[in-house]
Amino acid sequence: MNQIVQGVLLGGLYALYAVGLSLSVGVMRFVNIAHGDLIVLASFVLLTLTTTLGLPVLLATAIVLPLAFAAGFLLQRLLLQRVLGKDVLPIILVTFGLSTIIQNTLQGVYGADTRKIPGGWIETATIVVGGGINIGVLPVLIFIGAIALVLALDLVLYRTRLGARIRAVSDDAATADLVGLVSARFFAIAMGIVGMTIGVAAAFMSVWTNFDPTAGPSRLLVAFESVVLGGLGSLWGTLAGGVILGIAQSIGAQFDVGWQLLAGHLVFLAIFLIRPQGLFPK
Repeated sequence: MNQIVQGVLLGGLYALYAVGLSLSVGVMRFVNIAHGDLIVLASFVLLTLTTTLGLPVLLATAIVLPLAFAAGFLLQRLLLQRVLGKDVLPIILVTFGLSTIIQNTLQGVYGADTRKIPGGWIETATIVVGGGINIGVLPVLIFIGAIALVLALDLVLYRTRLGARIRAVSDDAATADLVGLVSARFFAIAMGIVGMTIGVAAAFMSVWTNFDPTAGPSRLLVAFESVVLGGLGSLWGTLAGGVILGIAQSIGAQFDVGWQLLAGHLVFLAIFLIRPQGLFPK
């Protein structure tokens, strides 16, 4: 039971990794190979703000979020929009190249050592539930943050005029352009929102776990599996997919540490074979 509880909480972090990728797939219709590296890049920016400038983590995150929106907006408008289209190969090659550039730049600036942002007392604070179940305060906050982020994005996409326009452009960009919706601008806004989700994921990840310049692909893999498990375009499904992976890894680690990651991949493959469209496609 304790492993299941820990797995659910771990799934909250995985959902934070994946929610931005879910938006990219659901709105822009492409898989951003550099998604995990962008999370790591944002983590190093937070590390610089907290260690070099001595800013608190919350203040550093508040500074990073608008910067992440601007970076996502410009990345989509100036680079990704130029290769966005029916052929998926150009966007994969461009984002793969971006991933390589980010990794090598971070290694050149920060070195290859693993880093972590100290979180203070919250890293070790524990809630004793009883029956051998202890819950860390930080994992609980991360899981609550994941739910809040998914809820906020769901409200924006399905309860606002901006969300309606983003979905219209996603459904048919050519028709949206004909009625006055500039698809490139709304794709850029959507990518800016993805950038903000990356900033949130980086803030939680950098306090909970170690990271290094080459950690991006492992984050991408977890995010991709969560998105596929939940169903393409389903934000709540992405959260469920992250929780499933977290539980599988926690139970796998109970038998052997080497089984932790493998258990998650095996569960992903099993569910994908049974239900390739995902659990909650939308």
